[in-house]
Amino acid sequence: MVQPLFAIHLNERDFHLLGIIQKFFDGVGRINRGANNSVLYTVSSKKDLSLIIDHFDKYPLISQKQADYLLFRRAFSITSKGPLDSNSLLELVNIRASLNKGLTPELIEAFPLTVPVYRSKIENQEIPHSE
Repeated sequence: MVQPLFAIHLNERDFHLLGIIQKFFDGVGRINRGANNSVLYTVSSKKDLSLIIDHFDKYPLISQKQADYLLFRRAFSITSKGPLDSNSLLELVNIRASLNKGLTPELIEAFPLTVPVYRSKIENQEIPHSE
């Protein structure tokens, strides 16, 4: 099963920030301790991911992270259409290959002909005026 996952991974000294983020998003998601003094905020249900996507569509990121977000949103859209066919699965793997952590060794072995998709270069990195 393929399931999209939104995650923010920070040093444990920033644990309280993840609590603030979780509260901002109406308490959705989970906060867990990770390896090497880290903490992780994750959101995985499609309903809750829609809330995250709506937010970042309305308030775009202003760094190169926007490019990762656009790929994430594309992957979410693919998984939201129902059961995956082989072409959709390959497209998801190609998207994953373009994201910051790339493919796991298992995915590289299973999909040796993977071609990463284009990752946009974000030019405008100015903070817009708030509404």
